[in-house]
Amino acid sequence: MRGEPRAHFCMATTKKTKEFAIIETGGKQYLVAEGDAVKIEKLKPAKGSSAAAYKVGDTVVFENVLIVDNGLDTTIGMPFIEGAKVSAEITKISRAKKVVVIKYKAKSNYFKKKGHRQPFFEVKITKLA
Repeated sequence: MRGEPRAHFCMATTKKTKEFAIIETGGKQYLVAEGDAVKIEKLKPAKGSSAAAYKVGDTVVFENVLIVDNGLDTTIGMPFIEGAKVSAEITKISRAKKVVVIKYKAKSNYFKKKGHRQPFFEVKITKLA
């Protein structure tokens, strides 16, 4: 809307807000809070583990924690926070919708069509520590 001032955002210091963390996995960063469901890149099992692959119901621990905020104070890692962990439970293992890639050149009889489905895990954050 024209002519209206933009909203100004500020965090109240007296009111406790929801605890959250920013984690890094699969080359991406995710803002998570306890109880959130997040889609992440498929994870490879840890080296030395006897399990061949993850299954639904398994617990995953993310140790690459960038920021933790409990509503009153914020801890920022350089680059990660030592000792901070985020636990999650795998709720779904699936693949995303198909992405179709078409390469075409006119008048030269060149046409390539390929499809790709990216695997992902859906996890539910159970604990911020």
